Amino acid sequence: MKEKILSKKKNGMAVLLLSLLIYAAAIAATVIGGMMADAGKNPVLLVIGIIVLFTAWLLWPGLKVLRPQEALVLTLFGKYVGTLKEPGFYFVNPFCTAVNPAAKTKLNQSGDVNHGGLPKGSSAEININVEEAATKKISLKIMTLSNNRQKINDCLGNPIEIGIAVTWRITDTAKAVFNVDNYKEFLSLQCDSALRNIVRLYPYDVAPNVDTTGDGVADEGSLRGSSDTVATRIRDEIQARVDEAGIEVVEARITYLAYAPEIAAVMLQRQQASAIIDARKMIVDGAVGMVEMALERLNENQVVTLDEERKAAMVSNLLVVLCGNHDAQPVVNSGSLY
Repeated sequence: MKEKILSKKKNGMAVLLLSLLIYAAAIAATVIGGMMADAGKNPVLLVIGIIVLFTAWLLWPGLKVLRPQEALVLTLFGKYVGTLKEPGFYFVNPFCTAVNPAAKTKLNQSGDVNHGGLPKGSSAEININVEEAATKKISLKIMTLSNNRQKINDCLGNPIEIGIAVTWRITDTAKAVFNVDNYKEFLSLQCDSALRNIVRLYPYDVAPNVDTTGDGVADEGSLRGSSDTVATRIRDEIQARVDEAGIEVVEARITYLAYAPEIAAVMLQRQQASAIIDARKMIVDGAVGMVEMALERLNENQVVTLDEERKAAMVSNLLVVLCGNHDAQPVVNSGSLY
């Protein structure tokens, strides 16, 4: 389906003024015809005036007003006529019907949120509010879709919770209306599917021997450290899926990322253990360097001459003091060193 823009229909004001003049003339004709009928003359003018009064309103359904960043898809007896996109006051065939299958669909997104409370159970919390008279106009503004957090296994099998926000807009109204049943629901489902496909390629944190790019070479990609790259891949994946719906995905961003509650505590302990090991390694490296420096300074200045056994004892004592968690409790030896 190819979009057809109707740009030469901006004569709504002229038709409105014409219809008012027709009504004025019809009222005058009805009054004059009534007076002529009372005088026994031919009541044709009265009949014509009454018919015009009851039929002239048929022009008004053809009057359409569009604000900036709005569109109206029109069909005539089931056939696609065209789309009104530019702001203005239009007059179209009064029998044309505006089509927007997603007019009453409420998604968890900016400009389209049902504030009365959305039911749980769907990724985008879709709700159809039948009581609300939804407009058939299609918004061309950039909107933000924020789907619910999903629980997905990363490439190592660890369950994580992740949420994304997708900014999007409609670029082809004909595709959005006629190529898919409901373009809002379609976009929401494609966002969920693309998110799962991309997240399964990455570990939560940097892991060895993991190829996230598909080139056969292990890299350091991760959900936590490569969020921009992951978001770009998610955006491209969604765009490839929604092209047929006339939707442009402007940007996709990760809004929430964490381990699932069932493993969060264990992963926290793992991170703490890793941090402790790194800290200990740094302490030991520093302590060994200080011991080496102390021995070198003693030898250079010939302060004291130590055999290998006493050097080993000194190194042991210094490492205990430098690597210990608590302050050292020195023991003073007032006797002989040997």
